[in-house]
Amino acid sequence: MKIIKTNFKDLKIYQKQSFKDQRGYTRELFNNKLINKKFPFDLISLSKKNVIRGLHLQIRKPQAKFITVLRGKIFDVVVDCRRKSKTFGKYFSIILSEKKNISLYIPDGFAHGYCSLSDNSLIHYKMTNYRYSKLEKGILWNDNIIKIKWPIKKPIISIKDKNNMSFNEYINTYE
Repeated sequence: MKIIKTNFKDLKIYQKQSFKDQRGYTRELFNNKLINKKFPFDLISLSKKNVIRGLHLQIRKPQAKFITVLRGKIFDVVVDCRRKSKTFGKYFSIILSEKKNISLYIPDGFAHGYCSLSDNSLIHYKMTNYRYSKLEKGILWNDNIIKIKWPIKKPIISIKDKNNMSFNEYINTYE
C-alpha cells in the first residue's frame, strides 16, 4: 500500500495493489500495520445513483473512518470541524471507486458524506468507535459557508439529512 498525504493534517489516501489474472482479482482492503488504531466497528452502506449521504459526524465519542468502495463509484467529501486546525471549515473531496482501488482515512473531527455516482455503490467503513445514535450530528450537504461543489444537480437526500444543521449552527452548538 502506498500512502498519499493531503493538505489536511492526518487525512490520508491509501493506494492499494490488485493482483489480477484471468479469474478476477485479489486485493488488500486494510492493513493495521499502516494505521496504528483499533477499528472495532465495520459498516457497509449501499446507495443508488445520485444519493447524497451526510455530512455526518459523532460528538464526544468521535470516529476516525477508513472508507473503501467495494462496488461502484462515489464522490467522497470530508469537512474539517477541528477548531484548532489550519483547514477548519474547509472541505476535501475525492472520487473513490472499485476501479481506482484507493481508500480514504478520515481522522476524528471531520464530518463525512458522499454522493453515489453509480447504481448500487457499496461502501465499506472501518470505524474507531461504535455508533451512538444520540451522539450523531449532521451538517447540511449544501451549506452556504462550506460550498461543496457536488457533481450532480438533483440529489436524492433523506429527510434526516435535509434537516441537518448549518455549519455555523454546528460550531456554535458543539465544538
